[in-house]
Amino acid sequence: MSKITRTESGSILSKAVEYHGFVYLQGVTARDSSKDIKGQTADVLQQIDDLLEHHGTDKTRLLQALIWVKNIKDRAAMNEVWTPWMAPGAAPARACVQAELASPEILVEIMVTACK
Repeated sequence: MSKITRTESGSILSKAVEYHGFVYLQGVTARDSSKDIKGQTADVLQQIDDLLEHHGTDKTRLLQALIWVKNIKDRAAMNEVWTPWMAPGAAPARACVQAELASPEILVEIMVTACK
């Protein structure tokens, strides 16, 4: 059987799960929810970079991104941070939708899947 590696696994979720050369991240939210959409997005993307690096991969290997924003009108501002963060020519398959998130202060949540 192939090994499954879980990072910071708790009773509800793991921050990341690695299996067969694929890395699945949790839905990542900002550590500081007092920031605006751009600040929260930058925080989330830094956490994603850190988790991917921990698993020996990076944003150039993204396969899929699922993005939830509290208000779809914030999508353009979120993309102002997302777009320069993206590696040229390495955009993943992506969805971005408006959703009621776990806390009213959370403006964005991003979940990605990458390969090694």
